[in-house]
Amino acid sequence: MKRVSFAEFGGPDVLQLLDAPEPHAGPGQVRVAVRAAGVNPVDWRIREGQFQKVHPIELPAGVGLDAAGVVDEVGEGVEGVEVGDRVFGEGSSTYAEFAVLSAWAPMPESLTFEEAAGYPSVVETALRIIGQVGVRPGQTLLASGASGGVGSAVLQIARDRGITVIGTAGAANQDYLRGLGALATTYGEGWVERVRRLGSVDAALDLAGSGVIRELVELTGDPRKVVSIADLGAPELGVRFSGVAGSMPEALAEAAGLISRGKLHIPVERSYTLADAAAAHIDSRAGHTRGRRVMVI
Repeated sequence: MKRVSFAEFGGPDVLQLLDAPEPHAGPGQVRVAVRAAGVNPVDWRIREGQFQKVHPIELPAGVGLDAAGVVDEVGEGVEGVEVGDRVFGEGSSTYAEFAVLSAWAPMPESLTFEEAAGYPSVVETALRIIGQVGVRPGQTLLASGASGGVGSAVLQIARDRGITVIGTAGAANQDYLRGLGALATTYGEGWVERVRRLGSVDAALDLAGSGVIRELVELTGDPRKVVSIADLGAPELGVRFSGVAGSMPEALAEAAGLISRGKLHIPVERSYTLADAAAAHIDSRAGHTRGRRVMVI
């Protein structure tokens, strides 16, 4: 089978599309014929070696965590899923023709494989950080860098819970944020005052790692009311860096429920082939995403 992998840490040029042995489902796992794989910022952060001190990996390594596909192998002890089922979930080395998933759920019938691949990690992350920042119904949450996959999920999940959301993004994405129910403003010079004009902020999330931690603490008045998923230096300012995933099965179940109720929709901004993995990482690292990017196999 074909798989994207890298043998050394570095830029996108270290990614290679190679022939690799097919993986097999172990106990508690399923294998899928991958139809699409999510492209997440964590993918290129791992490729660059940013997490080696906290979560070391051995090289050569595959790329990708999220996938949607058709089950073709069921591991020992697995119940409730059969060969031929359409599922989406999280595993390892998902930029490949076959991948093993450790968490999965039936795909919502309304989604294509391409759409479904964009949900697992972003919804888990959104649910986790909304919980960690402690924002409650009736309060206001600021999402800095809100137009990407996690931001899109945060805005919709928070609004469904009765939380007012202020989102910052580039000028081209203001209408997109408003369409998701957010009070929108641009980042850049003067953004703190623009946020203040929209209302007081009870909690804030740093989703882009654009060096705004001090300002988010200033707006909330308390570093404990700020969580970052993108700035590894956040703890130096007393802000929690959230990088350890919670329950993916619970997140997938909640995502499916939100999607079925019409409360969650994350558009696919662009699709790539396995041969274009380097371009996908370049685009992901550049940011300015509206929704999700995915690999189509």
